[in-house]
Amino acid sequence: MLIFRGAPALSEFRTQKLFASLKSIEPAILGVYAEFVHFAEVDSKLSDAETETLKSLLTYGSTQDGILIPECPDGLLRLVVPRPGTISPWSSKATDIAHNVGLTSIRRLERGVAFYLQGEMIEAHRQSVEALLHDRMVETIFSEFSEVESLFAHHEPTPMDSIAVLSEGRQALVEANTQLGLALADDEIDYLLDSFIELNRDPTDVELMMFAQANSEHCRHKFFNASWTIDDQAQDISLFGMIKNT
Repeated sequence: MLIFRGAPALSEFRTQKLFASLKSIEPAILGVYAEFVHFAEVDSKLSDAETETLKSLLTYGSTQDGILIPECPDGLLRLVVPRPGTISPWSSKATDIAHNVGLTSIRRLERGVAFYLQGEMIEAHRQSVEALLHDRMVETIFSEFSEVESLFAHHEPTPMDSIAVLSEGRQALVEANTQLGLALADDEIDYLLDSFIELNRDPTDVELMMFAQANSEHCRHKFFNASWTIDDQAQDISLFGMIKNT
């Protein structure tokens, strides 16, 4: 894995706004600096010419007037990157561009933001501070650059498994919900239980994951198309209908 520093990730205004928010949580923080950092997974060593080409591709954005770019940033590192096991939209586009200019040795490019927090941070405030730096739904935080290797880990697919609903009942779905991170609501678990009892078979972990993902990705359709009431008065049009009316 190759690492390349990038331009400052935040404008002076956004830096000061973030600093004020951090300071309200952890008064011991004295400053913050953020810059893009790029990671390249390669199949073979890049030549000097290929390295220069890649560096030129990764030189973009303004230098952010007013921001001092340190030669060697210091402070407590909080490295925000996409969650392991996912590929960001930036990665897909950047990797395609690299291949289009002949950098065929690059398997994948990925980008993160390195936050350097000057001052101290007590453990009790850590989670609140980190919540301001990343979106935990799609990103994760590392404290060392070496941890980024996990982004490029390659795993063999695990065999499909069955959830013992017929023999263990609802509890099997409750445990699968936790172990697989499905985020199913109680009524969804009840629906799955009734459905597979009626089918007289156990669900697979793949089926449960697809059910959870379909509800997650399409919840706006499910909820925004639903009937609803205000002060016990049924509304004539759904929320989606209101959007379409414009």
